[in-house]
Amino acid sequence: MRTIDVSDITQNIKEMCIEANHFLAPDMDEAMKNAANTEKSELGRQILCQLQDNLKIAGEDMIPICQDTGMAVIFMEIGQDIHFEGGSLEVAVNEGVRQGYVEGYLRKSVVADPLLRENTKDNTPAIIHYEMVEGDELKITVAPKGFGSENMSRIFMLKPADGMEGVKNAILTAVKDAGPNACPPMVVGVGIGGTFEKCALMAKKALTRSANEHSDIPYVRDLEEEMLECINRTGIGPGGLGGTTTALAVNINTYPTHIAGLPVAVNICCHVNRHTVRIL
Repeated sequence: MRTIDVSDITQNIKEMCIEANHFLAPDMDEAMKNAANTEKSELGRQILCQLQDNLKIAGEDMIPICQDTGMAVIFMEIGQDIHFEGGSLEVAVNEGVRQGYVEGYLRKSVVADPLLRENTKDNTPAIIHYEMVEGDELKITVAPKGFGSENMSRIFMLKPADGMEGVKNAILTAVKDAGPNACPPMVVGVGIGGTFEKCALMAKKALTRSANEHSDIPYVRDLEEEMLECINRTGIGPGGLGGTTTALAVNINTYPTHIAGLPVAVNICCHVNRHTVRIL
């Protein structure tokens, strides 16, 4: 049995919130540079180059890469041989978010009640997803999610008879409806199967997968590649002003489902697709 003091989790999440909001993840940095080299529209290339300049300035001057520093979404993959000491794990996670957003001078965007709308002034509480896994390691993924793209996300409760074509149409419908509002070039996370809430969680987690990494399932890999091509033929382009780079990646996760259903969730993220990972 391995013991982890929750104060270590607070410190790491604090640092990760600041890091994710100032520096692009390596996979996204590579994807953005590749897009600037392959974009066929002159205006599209100009926009992608401006975005590269923005990212460079953000890193050098420690300015957030986007003014919407997001709601902190945190995935915790907890080894079952870990024992936590020093207090509540959830309190420690939220304290890390609080310190990161307050001490990092990041915009506080969370309201305590969805209707009364009073700001919590420290960007807590976070959205925390826990998963128990084998071993004695703790994997933390911090993914601040801006709401320009979050608001463009969709869930479709399809009929089994809708099949593969129904899934493809759902993905394209969500992307086309989002248009420029999701700050393209976007990353498209898709969850297929499970239940209403499971497919949404899969779509969210899909956004944290590397932009250059495909599914291990052959037909899902083929679907990811096909949908990326279809999305990039829509002409939405960088900034929604036209071009051949509407999406940088399409990441799809699947799960078993009921004989009577075919849930599909599409969670869209903007071009920065912030995420950072640490293993303790």
